[in-house]
Amino acid sequence: MHENYVGFIGLGAMGEPMARNLIKAGVPLVVCDLDPIKCQIFETLGARIVQTPAEVARHAKTIICLVETTAQTRSVITGPSGIMDIASAGHYVSCMSTIAPKEVQRLAEELESRGVGFVDAPISGGTEGASAGTLTIFAAGSQKSLSVFEHVFSIVGSNVFELGDAGQGTAAKLINNMLFQVNTVAVAEALTLAAAAGIAPQMLYDMVKVSTGYSVAFEMRAPRMIARNFEPGGKIDISYKDQELQTSMAKELGVPILLAPITQQIYQMGSNLGHGREDGSAVIKVYEAMGKHD
Repeated sequence: MHENYVGFIGLGAMGEPMARNLIKAGVPLVVCDLDPIKCQIFETLGARIVQTPAEVARHAKTIICLVETTAQTRSVITGPSGIMDIASAGHYVSCMSTIAPKEVQRLAEELESRGVGFVDAPISGGTEGASAGTLTIFAAGSQKSLSVFEHVFSIVGSNVFELGDAGQGTAAKLINNMLFQVNTVAVAEALTLAAAAGIAPQMLYDMVKVSTGYSVAFEMRAPRMIARNFEPGGKIDISYKDQELQTSMAKELGVPILLAPITQQIYQMGSNLGHGREDGSAVIKVYEAMGKHD
């Protein structure tokens, strides 16, 4: 085992640029991903490639898990050939995926019962922030576990918020995503309505940018919608998944929410139209498809 190795599981749209930044900063990585092409690329960058999460734990005491779904996270950590096959006292795992808060709490309990430190640390900032190393990290866990990841977090992010127990980081991330994903649908509606009213999209953008309707979602999504750039940053299917988690969390806590469940249907429509793997800004296509046709 290389004492300085950091394990990285999941080289997706967010994980790949984050792992690249760690390598650029001189952090020795051992990586695992289902995509053999990505693994080959990282091998040329100097990373050690292994085939299973268990092998990651065999080589690295500090491990990042960044996969898409709750089921995938559970499989990586506790499934066959998972991290827990090898991990013991002295290992530390940070789950940076956006999954169900209750599942995060269960994973934390299972790992900590084995003496394995756990940090709940989902991220915000999109692929642009991942590439630039300016992500926001919602970190929750013990001070000891948080301190282990301090250097790694300082490389991949520029804002680290320390919350309380595991699950609170994910809850905070879901609330943030709810605001962004609901707002994205409003941006799509605004641009579609403007076009129908004869207002040029760029003109609307220029006006809103200096008016009260402006927001981060407008700044990130409107230019993509105008330029028809739907290369995935945060995919429609991921937004749908997140909103399912938001709604479930609200139900568990007894809090009524209206906008997340409603706008989730727009993401569902986008996926059904074949745009699920496109950027969330592609929800504008739903409104275009439903628009009045002369």
